[in-house]
Amino acid sequence: MTPYDTHATTDPFARSISAFESLMHTLSGGDASEWTHAELEEHLDAGGRELLRQLLQDHLDLRARREEQQIRASGRPVVMGPEGQLRPWRETEHSRWLASVFGLVRVTRVAHRGPGVCNVHPTDAVLSLPAGRHSMGLRRLAVTESVRGSFDQAQQAVERRCGKVLGKRRLEELVVAAAVDTDDFYRARIPVPCSRQMPLVVQVDGKGVVMRPEALREATRRAAAKAAGGHRARLAPGEKPNRKRMATVACIFDIRPAPRRPHDVIHPPGGRSGERRARPGPKAESKWCTASLIRPPEQVIADAFDQAQARDPKHLRPWIVLVDGARHQLDLISAETSRRNVTVHVLLDFVHVAEYVWAAAHAFHKPGTPEAETWAADHLTAILAGQAARTAQEMTAQAHQEGLSAPRREAVDVCHRYLVGHLDQLRYDTALDNGWPIATGAVEGACRHLIGDRLDITGARWGLLGAEAILRLRTLVSNGDFDAYWRFHLAREHERLYPAPKQGTYTLTA
Repeated sequence: MTPYDTHATTDPFARSISAFESLMHTLSGGDASEWTHAELEEHLDAGGRELLRQLLQDHLDLRARREEQQIRASGRPVVMGPEGQLRPWRETEHSRWLASVFGLVRVTRVAHRGPGVCNVHPTDAVLSLPAGRHSMGLRRLAVTESVRGSFDQAQQAVERRCGKVLGKRRLEELVVAAAVDTDDFYRARIPVPCSRQMPLVVQVDGKGVVMRPEALREATRRAAAKAAGGHRARLAPGEKPNRKRMATVACIFDIRPAPRRPHDVIHPPGGRSGERRARPGPKAESKWCTASLIRPPEQVIADAFDQAQARDPKHLRPWIVLVDGARHQLDLISAETSRRNVTVHVLLDFVHVAEYVWAAAHAFHKPGTPEAETWAADHLTAILAGQAARTAQEMTAQAHQEGLSAPRREAVDVCHRYLVGHLDQLRYDTALDNGWPIATGAVEGACRHLIGDRLDITGARWGLLGAEAILRLRTLVSNGDFDAYWRFHLAREHERLYPAPKQGTYTLTA
């Protein structure tokens, strides 16, 4: 007699036991003794997944039988719909498919019916079944794989693990649906408190994402349509293709002050002597990021300041804001700080300042020469010492004295205008004395990680909803909040699908 007939049919898990014994019988047979470990793994991967699927199916069938027995024993249970109307009739054998991480299973339950109203399935609420076919475990797997690589790669990864239970288009829809509760999640989340001796740092930057034409902002879309009318095969030098939508990224973190001197940042001409090691800069702690393609920059900046406000509600800590010098960002930050009546110390990213100074150095000396390096090091050290205005005047005076040609003089004039136009944001001497950061490495790293590593992969052309969902979900993963968010999302999804009777008539009270 075969193992399939060894158990009575009254055992609810008879099919699972039979599948397990069949798998065990195969492994103990003579054929399996000749398999390699790779062949054993492949067989167990397929057979084990089918065993788990059968266990899940048997459990669901057991719950269905218990539900029918409970209804027969209780007579006429009172079941109300979400609108508060009674469902007096009952009908068994109502079933629906559920695509789980183990494969397809059938969920059978009792339908409670009433005249002119929709059916109510109490088991659906007990199991918290999703609105569609795909289980929440499968949706989480789809999201995890989608934020890591392309949708094609994610669909293939899901298929390798779960079988053919999910298509690419449906996977994209599940990813978009999974990101709907991110705003509510962070509004309800309370940051960990911090000592007032630790400064609070806010950094803001932007990065473009290649979009499909219908997902571009209106001005960019019109420019792209106008450029497409010429049927040109190649863009002119410096010409933008008008195919990107700018995402705003903000980063908030705490630091432990690390005082430094200018020569800890800039190597002195001729290199370091080795007598004194360079002091390290401050390190980011409890970093939190937010980013969006849909919300305007002022909203993303407001969200960042909301997080800062939650970390320091009484404004007892120093607030440092680092930007790359974009005028619109500075204006938005100024408006936000005025609205909140908070004092912040705004600094320009020192790396951007160094790029302008190096361009001016190459106007006086040949690139790559010791003279150029010495000139740049001297002027950057002066800027770090709080002498930006004097440095700007000296380089223009030197350019006039040496009679530079117009093309070479342009780099000096650009650097001069940049320094003079941002003198209030170049107080690096104060920043170094207090141990504050002077570069936007954290937010630029966030731009590369959140956007460059996923949204900027070769050949990607994004729709607006899909790109926004991926960006928000990658932000959750980067912040270390994805597990907590997924529990929050499951609870909110249950509330949406299975509201309490007459929930819409409740009045919230303090």
